[in-house]
Amino acid sequence: MKNFNFIFFALLFLAACSSNHKKIIVYLKGNSTVNEDAKTIIASEGSGSDEKIISYKTADKVDLKITGLGDEGTISIDQDGLFILNAKTDTIIGSFQKYSDPRLTQTMKTQEDLKHDIDSLKRLTEGKNISAANRNFYILPKTAVKISDNLDAFVVGPFHRMTSIEKVDGKLPEVYRFYSIQEVRETIEKLTALTKAK
Repeated sequence: MKNFNFIFFALLFLAACSSNHKKIIVYLKGNSTVNEDAKTIIASEGSGSDEKIISYKTADKVDLKITGLGDEGTISIDQDGLFILNAKTDTIIGSFQKYSDPRLTQTMKTQEDLKHDIDSLKRLTEGKNISAANRNFYILPKTAVKISDNLDAFVVGPFHRMTSIEKVDGKLPEVYRFYSIQEVRETIEKLTALTKAK
């Protein structure tokens, strides 16, 4: 019986240790750098958009020091899961997406559909109706937000194009799509133009 108890607690301990995993997708610009070992991010201006993935297998809180583009700061990651860290000067907005076969997606939108989409996007740019329960996110510069417990969730970052995704083992993966706030504002302008009479 003692051996059984020892094995049970050893397995429980190993299971707890294996679940301690923090995966962080860092969005940055220009010549920004990320040092995973030193837990530092040096943010800089510049053209282009980039992302780096860093990962820590620990139950402890991870403190990431971020410098550049103004004040220094520390971003603390104190839970396990998948995070987005915004090292850009622009706010990043995103949400859970339902992707499907392109043949099954709606190709025609009514004026009411367009107005609804415009209203929803405007609310997002204002940081309204944002909640983890709604699976939508408003990520200010130099902040991090937990996206999911699923470390294998598929994340599409700002300025990347994607319209569909393949199923894995017959199931659609968990997908999140993120945009810079500027991209969202440009989309609002384009959609608004479609609502005006010619």
